[in-house]
Amino acid sequence: METNMNEDELKAKLTPEQYKVLREHGTEAPGSGKYLHEKREGKYHCAACGNALFSSDAKFESGTGWPSFDQALPGAVIYEHDRSFGSNRTEVLCAQCRSHLGHVFDDGPAATTGKRFCMNSVCLELDQDMGEK
Repeated sequence: METNMNEDELKAKLTPEQYKVLREHGTEAPGSGKYLHEKREGKYHCAACGNALFSSDAKFESGTGWPSFDQALPGAVIYEHDRSFGSNRTEVLCAQCRSHLGHVFDDGPAATTGKRFCMNSVCLELDQDMGEK
């Protein structure tokens, strides 16, 4: 895990789009993410630090244009209130490096958690060797 990287090291490691989303709280264009329709099994990790965030078991098709999960791995993320751009929503950050991942909403599958973790693909890396299905 790369938890002690400074901003210059992160800027060198990440693509410009990854840096903008992860470190500057940006958002990738809807429908553009590489993991939007991903079906492979594994764990999704933070692209900045490698922290395990989500299992493929929690992924579902939300129709929103971003990869969606109904729950994060225990202790993997933290939440902050986001009032940017006149919104009132809950931001999801990596618990290890505090990088922005996306937002969580209460309109997910009622049969599971009722949550929709709406994540940016550029923030994630799928590790298929760690599948749990």
